[in-house]
Amino acid sequence: MGSSFEHDLGKNAANYQNLTPLTYLERAAKVFPDHVAIVHGSQRTSYRDFWRRSLKLASALAKEGIGKNDTVTVMLSNTPAMLEAHFGVPMVKAVLHCLNTRLDAPIIAFQLDHAETKVLVVDREFSGVVKEALALAKVKPLVIDYDDPDYPADAPYPKGERIGSRDYEAFLTAGDENFAWAMPDDEWDAISLNYTSGTTGNPKGVVYHHRGAALMAYTNTIHAGMGKHCVYLWTLPMFHCNGWCFPWTLAVQAGTHVCLRWVRAKQMYAAIAEHGVTHLCGAPIVMSLLINAPDEEKRTFAQTVSFNTAAAPPPEAVLSGMADAGFEVTHLYGLTETYGPAVVNEWHSDWDGLDKGARTAMKARQGVRYAALEDLSVIDPETMQATPADGATIGEVMFRGNIVMKGYLKNRAASDEAFSGGWFHSGDLGVMHPDGYIQIKDRSKDIIISGGENISSIEVEDALYKHAAVAACGVVGRSDDKWGEVPVAYVELKPGRMASETEIIEHCRSLLARFKVPKAIIFAEIPKTSTGKIQKFRLREMAKTG
Repeated sequence: MGSSFEHDLGKNAANYQNLTPLTYLERAAKVFPDHVAIVHGSQRTSYRDFWRRSLKLASALAKEGIGKNDTVTVMLSNTPAMLEAHFGVPMVKAVLHCLNTRLDAPIIAFQLDHAETKVLVVDREFSGVVKEALALAKVKPLVIDYDDPDYPADAPYPKGERIGSRDYEAFLTAGDENFAWAMPDDEWDAISLNYTSGTTGNPKGVVYHHRGAALMAYTNTIHAGMGKHCVYLWTLPMFHCNGWCFPWTLAVQAGTHVCLRWVRAKQMYAAIAEHGVTHLCGAPIVMSLLINAPDEEKRTFAQTVSFNTAAAPPPEAVLSGMADAGFEVTHLYGLTETYGPAVVNEWHSDWDGLDKGARTAMKARQGVRYAALEDLSVIDPETMQATPADGATIGEVMFRGNIVMKGYLKNRAASDEAFSGGWFHSGDLGVMHPDGYIQIKDRSKDIIISGGENISSIEVEDALYKHAAVAACGVVGRSDDKWGEVPVAYVELKPGRMASETEIIEHCRSLLARFKVPKAIIFAEIPKTSTGKIQKFRLREMAKTG
């Protein structure tokens, strides 16, 4: 006999609404209208005005005919305009696409075309490379210049020319602050698009939905320990997995965004001391900058600052240095496909009493699932059975839950492969420890993570092979105190051909973004299998020893 719990009760407007992070900002603006939402140089934006400006952006986009599933692309630093885009764009059911500001023109052009960009907002800092990309792209979007009024006087890069037909502030002026914004038709609707670093060929477009973004915003407040009116310093690029969803997160607790264009020690310390920063996120390079800063750039501050890092586990010396400087470090792990970090090394207080070696071993582990992630496992990809929780048997790390992407844009085959067996396959190899904590052992995708940026070894190898003297090559990551790891290339020259390290590096610079260029070229015979396949594990061993 059927239960009346199923048959008599149903969803209606009173008891069911689609999840979206947009309502968090609306609430914060109503409850704390005068609280400072954004600090940027001399600018102070209240929650009332943050909400109004987001509405005006949405209204202006609607007037241009932008609507559901249209792509609005932005090439912006960590500025107020970037935060406004995270709310204003999805308010008209459009999809926000944040470009990595370090990319070169051909990759930018590919993304613009693949995303079918309708509107492109460009910070003048990046107008040169974007102008070049637009010349290569097939799409012809409406281009809007963002001219930051608080562009620092000591900027390491000058402002570029205006390349758009509109100015961002003028564009907002045309919008209506009383605009009737729209909830998503379905919480499964796309909210944003982020591109991975392609391991073979072009990068894949990862699609996020409103439901995942809303849940990630809640869970970030939990795992980052963010209380009411927390103060967050933007050292993590907002283009990276939508800033791990923190642009949406802070509205939950009516926190303050402290914008930072460039990660520089003096400016970070000044912001922490002057604005009472409580939280920040970043790659190990950010920690190195903080603890290795000259004394004259450092500032004292009374609060303990929570620092979330998601890359290789920081060395014990770095953790000790961070603690001495007033920072508490939490180690996270995730991927673009999981809205950023979805695994946290939940620390147990009784581990503090362990000896240094055992404590370091505990800190090296990636950890356990976020509260908003339903399942995390280490699985044999052939049998799809969980590996023994013995801390030794290697399998593939897999995710399952509401903070896993919708899939890859226009790439059903890649999506089906990633989701085969009802799990998201990370491509990372790891082990499960007896207490349920996972630990990454290797990356099956040959991705090098340098300063928090993903570098495809295959992309770098493709560039090397375009040099006439290169017969064979292999690119691997080498440990680096500053960047975590950097790409190095092992090169075997063709018989009778000559080339210098400088020549090959310059060749790579002509084809790749600067951060992808190998930091060293080692001329050597490339180790191969009997079938001619390059043995990457041997190259990694060589990089460790030499």
